[in-house]
Amino acid sequence: MRTDYSVTVKEVSKELTHKERVQITDLTDCVKLDMATQEGPVLIDLDYYAVLAIHNEKSTDKDYENYVVADKNGIRYSTGSKSFFNNLVTICEEMQDSDDTDEVWQIKAYRRPSKNRQGKDFITCSIV
Repeated sequence: MRTDYSVTVKEVSKELTHKERVQITDLTDCVKLDMATQEGPVLIDLDYYAVLAIHNEKSTDKDYENYVVADKNGIRYSTGSKSFFNNLVTICEEMQDSDDTDEVWQIKAYRRPSKNRQGKDFITCSIV
């Protein structure tokens, strides 16, 4: 068993099968939102999301979180962006409380210029 790197599923937005729980921890098969949003907004037909707690001895910050967003077509996206995740959770909570359960919606992930870090962008999302 590896002790220098580990991934733990900390939170999920829906109940996952054992297979899905193992799959969600494999970030090598995920599209990085940082790269995907370089070319413009990315539309995600959200199936579920997960929060992963990662321990990596080779990283400067040895303990951190990553967020994985699974699209209904099977694509999984990963990011470390807290602004993206905070907006995603807010959207999901609002839509869960909606009376219109048949309403179709998607997540649009995109970049915005940072006010705190000159010349840098951050990743966020909106509902479409």
